Amino acid sequence: MLNQIKGLHHVTSMAEDARTNNKFFTDTLGLRRVKKTVNFDAPDVYHLYYGDEIGTPGTIMTYFPFPKMARGRPGTGEVGNTIYSVPEGAIGYWTERLGQRGVEGLKVDESFGQKRLHFAGPDGDGFALVEVKDDNRLPWTHGGVDAEHAIRGFHSVAMRLRDEGATAELLKYMGYEVVDTHEGVKRLAIPGGNGADYVDLETMPNINRALPGAGSVHHVAFAVENRAKQLEVRKALMDTGYQVTPVIDRDYFWAIYFRTPGGVLFEVATNEPGFNRDEDTAHLGEALKLPEQHTHLRGLIEQHLEPLEG
Repeated sequence: MLNQIKGLHHVTSMAEDARTNNKFFTDTLGLRRVKKTVNFDAPDVYHLYYGDEIGTPGTIMTYFPFPKMARGRPGTGEVGNTIYSVPEGAIGYWTERLGQRGVEGLKVDESFGQKRLHFAGPDGDGFALVEVKDDNRLPWTHGGVDAEHAIRGFHSVAMRLRDEGATAELLKYMGYEVVDTHEGVKRLAIPGGNGADYVDLETMPNINRALPGAGSVHHVAFAVENRAKQLEVRKALMDTGYQVTPVIDRDYFWAIYFRTPGGVLFEVATNEPGFNRDEDTAHLGEALKLPEQHTHLRGLIEQHLEPLEG
């Protein structure tokens, strides 16, 4: 069993419109845009990162907004919901705030003994806020939401699977432990994690497989401290029979990827070097940052990309 993984690192999804996506996360949810860059493989498409003040692992939601992309079809083999942590007593505030901004899919319920608010992103993305006692992570409070109610970071991701057995065994090998089951959903947690500690598995044997598109999660990333720990995880996964990519430099972390038995794409990402490697913390997410291989295309890229504000 592995002991290097410390919880979630980031979740990466796809969107249809960059400006709408940016407004939703920075204005409606009050998160900080910590990086404005481009897709490594499609430099004419933004890669936008939202999180806390410095983009701490476990708080980072990222998007590839492909213009005019068709919506995905929800189904099995994907992350169906990304769940954020908010303080106890904050759900009423968020229900009112999201309702005033016309956010769809609002529904309050309770799961695993915690009050939860479901809502949809601009592309039908599945999200929820869950009230968590004593989440001591510091929120970003310059996005219009006060510290008493602001999002702390991720709480969990919920995966929809035709059969959760093999994925549950993989997560247990990755260091997760089964902590509870509620209405057929199996919850696993990483001991001593970074706050973004939970993964929920929902078995849906009669549901069609998901079709990716706008609103779909592309992959979910798990955090390791550094490159040495990442290499240990890579070797262990390969020794177990998983097909794992070589280490890829993503500028702000190093990444490896592999496909899980349930169909979800997993990434293991390093906490180093972080989002302030090429921008001062006070100005994160303001300037367009380009991967080195695309710097010579800056003029063309800037001409092509639509402004995010204005």
